[in-house]
Amino acid sequence: MHKFLEKHITGKGYDDLTEIGKEAKPMAQKIIEIGLAPISEWYGSEIMIHYPGLYAGSTDLACLHNDMETIVDFKQANRPKNQEWIEDYYLQIAAYAMAHDYIYGSSIRQGIIMVCTPDLYFQEFRFQDHDMRTWKHKWLKRLDEYYEIMREPQIDTAQLLTEFEQDS
Repeated sequence: MHKFLEKHITGKGYDDLTEIGKEAKPMAQKIIEIGLAPISEWYGSEIMIHYPGLYAGSTDLACLHNDMETIVDFKQANRPKNQEWIEDYYLQIAAYAMAHDYIYGSSIRQGIIMVCTPDLYFQEFRFQDHDMRTWKHKWLKRLDEYYEIMREPQIDTAQLLTEFEQDS
């Protein structure tokens, strides 16, 4: 599905006659038809971004959606999603928005998660402004927790096993 969407955005066209391709193409077309309609300008698809020294990733889409600078994440799912199930997607978009703003001097105000199921059920989860700031704070907290774990001394299990055997 991502490949169909990327090629549509870049204007190159794409087809895949495999079974997976036959399932993915209508899903991508549903996202194009509904989700991409409000986009007036494409900044890029599959943009590699990073926040120097902290993290890196690749956005599915950066664009102008309903006149707001936006990061879009495309998801395929076997069944519809509840917002509580996709919090990591919100964190991912917040991280990408911060990196995009830093690298490109943009001002990403909105994040959109576009989900489509094989039965062509389309969902859009959108957050902006205050909610975007909230998710950025949550992302920074998660990032801080990750780096805190990485700073903790690692346990040498071989040494522990040796000490355990000596004590036995």
